[in-house]
Amino acid sequence: MPAEPTGADARVAQYPERMPAQHLDEPGLERDLALRPQYEAPAYRAAGKLEGRAALITGGDSGIGRAVAVLFAREGADVAIVHLPEEQPDAEVVRGHVEGAGRRFLSLAGDVKDAAFCQQAVDRVAAEFGRLDILVNNAAHQKDKATLEEIDDAEWDKTFQTNIYAYFRFARAALAHLKPGGVIINTGSETGDLGSKTLLDYSATKGAIHAFTKALAQNLVERRIRVNCVAPGPVWTPLNPQSKDAEAVAEFGTQTPMARAGQPEEIAPAFVFLASNADSSYMTGEVIQVMGGKTTAG
Repeated sequence: MPAEPTGADARVAQYPERMPAQHLDEPGLERDLALRPQYEAPAYRAAGKLEGRAALITGGDSGIGRAVAVLFAREGADVAIVHLPEEQPDAEVVRGHVEGAGRRFLSLAGDVKDAAFCQQAVDRVAAEFGRLDILVNNAAHQKDKATLEEIDDAEWDKTFQTNIYAYFRFARAALAHLKPGGVIINTGSETGDLGSKTLLDYSATKGAIHAFTKALAQNLVERRIRVNCVAPGPVWTPLNPQSKDAEAVAEFGTQTPMARAGQPEEIAPAFVFLASNADSSYMTGEVIQVMGGKTTAG
């Protein structure tokens, strides 16, 4: 008989294959999920890859952003997160992990659709930490809609303001503080490559993020600032139960080759890799796919 999996292998073996049928009201708090996302990455071994650096993560209170914040702190970075005011309870969980790793933490409550807030958030991080080395654009909005006619102008604008305008505004503000060796990492999506029949506006913004990443990387290469993107497949975060009905949530991720949704702790190491100049110094303009076995050309 094959040996029982141990260590990291056992961790993978216990990831859930199906999610509970649950719907959350917007914006969706991680603490309200019937099945909590796995973000602590107990099998991950830090190596000081981000020692002495300062990072700003939008949407860092929950989901992928939370897992990235936890690993960045364990790798030695001071961490600031941006979140909505109503997400403060989730943000306090992140505070415990970052400060528990011996790093400084800053929680910035506001709306990324507000251009002034984007600028103020970046400037405050640079002032509090004395530097800004890594920007992770991660905050997102999505609502499943069966037809194009169901998406009104207000919903279209909210999706674009959150998902791509904010990325542009945070990146522009960060350039006043990023030095050579600085890094911008954008969160894309499989929908940016493959589309999604029920996420028309969201897919359009994710495609824009992928193109923005490649163009900005070319624009900033002479300034020695690297720009890359992580494109996840279905990942278990509060974003999905607040976007879909309960029945759809129960099937979330089952159509991937791995037949399950990913967990935030499975995505976050890709962000560490791209943030670390020890690991990815010769990479810029890349879109790294972490999609549970789905593949695309190009």
